[in-house]
Amino acid sequence: MTRAIVVTGTDTGIGKTVFAAALTAALDATYWKPVQSGLEEGEDSDTVAQLAALPPERILPPAYRLRTPCSPHRAAEIDGVEIEPKRLQLPQIERQLIIEGAGGVLVPVTRTLLYADLFARWGLPTVLVARTALGTINHSLLSLEALRARGVNMLGIAFVGDANEDSEATICAIGKARRLGRLPILASLDPGRLGQAFAQNFRLGDFTA
Repeated sequence: MTRAIVVTGTDTGIGKTVFAAALTAALDATYWKPVQSGLEEGEDSDTVAQLAALPPERILPPAYRLRTPCSPHRAAEIDGVEIEPKRLQLPQIERQLIIEGAGGVLVPVTRTLLYADLFARWGLPTVLVARTALGTINHSLLSLEALRARGVNMLGIAFVGDANEDSEATICAIGKARRLGRLPILASLDPGRLGQAFAQNFRLGDFTA
């Protein structure tokens, strides 16, 4: 059975892909984004390949590549594509797999399937990526409730941004979630700096136990 970790987020544009790249590199893993929308803005797979310094064979192709930059369910409709959930089965590979969702946990994959539902079907340990800026307590706790209501196996929370001790501690205490660490905002992104930042702020054992 494939060993895999899901990386999801509280919202879009919060650093989820950068964290996924750092985790993929740290675990010497393979990366997969099941549904990629907004192709004209670039693919997250390309970003991860660059930041994790991965060879092409360590990036699995998305099951769906959608041109329109919006939620997968709507992008598929606009592009004239029907997303079939059966095509979103876990790939069977020998290497550890990092799977990245799109946007927040309740983003619709189809009109009847949310990402949180998909994560629950997979039954995989899941990391919630949350920003540290204003508004994160509400977004993070709502996301945790939505995931737990569906029985998603929560590995913990990875924060991204400037240190905010009270917000991070409050979220983890009220949400009863493990604080995995915080990835700081880096002045410039490259595999070396990202790898060093991950190693300094996270314990690899938290993702392999």
